[in-house]
Amino acid sequence: MSNKDFYEILGVARSASDDEIKKAYRKLAMKYHPDRNQGDTEAEEKFKEVQKAYDILSDKQKRASYDQFGHAGVDPNMGGGGFGGFGGFGGAQGFDFGDIFSQMFGGGAGGGRQQNYQGADLQYAVEITLEEAAKGIKKRITIPTYEECDVCHGSGAKPGTSASTCSTCHGSGTIHVRQAIFQMQQTCPTCHGTGKEIKDPCVKCRGEGRVKTSKTVEVNIPAGIDNGQRIRLSGEGEPGMHGAPSGDLYVVVHVKEHKTFERNDLDLHCEMPISFAIAALGGEVEVPTLDGKVKLSIPKETQTGRRMRVKGKGIKSLRSSAVGDLYCHVVVETPVNLTERQKELLEEFEKISTGMERSQTPRQKSFFDKVRDIFD
Repeated sequence: MSNKDFYEILGVARSASDDEIKKAYRKLAMKYHPDRNQGDTEAEEKFKEVQKAYDILSDKQKRASYDQFGHAGVDPNMGGGGFGGFGGFGGAQGFDFGDIFSQMFGGGAGGGRQQNYQGADLQYAVEITLEEAAKGIKKRITIPTYEECDVCHGSGAKPGTSASTCSTCHGSGTIHVRQAIFQMQQTCPTCHGTGKEIKDPCVKCRGEGRVKTSKTVEVNIPAGIDNGQRIRLSGEGEPGMHGAPSGDLYVVVHVKEHKTFERNDLDLHCEMPISFAIAALGGEVEVPTLDGKVKLSIPKETQTGRRMRVKGKGIKSLRSSAVGDLYCHVVVETPVNLTERQKELLEEFEKISTGMERSQTPRQKSFFDKVRDIFD
């Protein structure tokens, strides 16, 4: 092998980082790998050069020695590894060539490991009232899950029998497959990575070692939670296979629509109808809150659309001590189903109000002034 500069072989600068060197090696190793260039001796030699260069530059001590003394600073027999026939390669310390295959095809190139799959995450929707969202509540929910089979005690095999070594992968949990020009390892389709084959499965669980059931979980819904937010319960999801950890349970909160209040972040809003007399003369009215009724003073000459604030009667924040406010939107209500006496009084009021000064009906006077301007 020639004494060509290792940095030049990988196509990187002498100041290249470890990640840059690794990235360059992966690219060139894929390009010149013998599986992709069968019968091409030139590609095989380039692959050996790339492998040797990476072996030196990926080792901090070797790289430092090479940077100071060049090829004389590294043992020419170290780290080369040598190409060992179809699919074989050595050296390249600290780098798993299987990473390349797993990135391209999602397969694994590491061998012989049984696959233990973490349980799936579960999602459960719970509906609560606005009052419950504001104050917080504990809810007990029942969710589907799995538990160990009480007949085979989790083995999956019929009582009196046991699982045998998988006849497909011979206990390794993986098999070699050929895809295009690559040879890879994948999870065994017979034993699903366990390395064991159940030829006489348990009648109850049908070889799974677990059976479907349900469990009750208590969920602490904190004060201030909003519609659509999720609560994560770690480890309360579906149990894993073959001793792997369980997944998580996500509880999605749905807050029912309230007949009186609308929520906007931490604030609450409601419509507050008042009588004509209260609006004109002022007075005191009772308004609802999530904690009961409170009295609110209405200033005289209040108009429809005015917003009255009741401090601290909104929703508590999830993450701080802040509390929102309640905003009451005034609506001056026109009375209906009037008695004869009420009609007489209103007619009398209308007569004595004819020709009222602008200061008494500012909005009405302003409206008619605008109309007059349009047609003048």
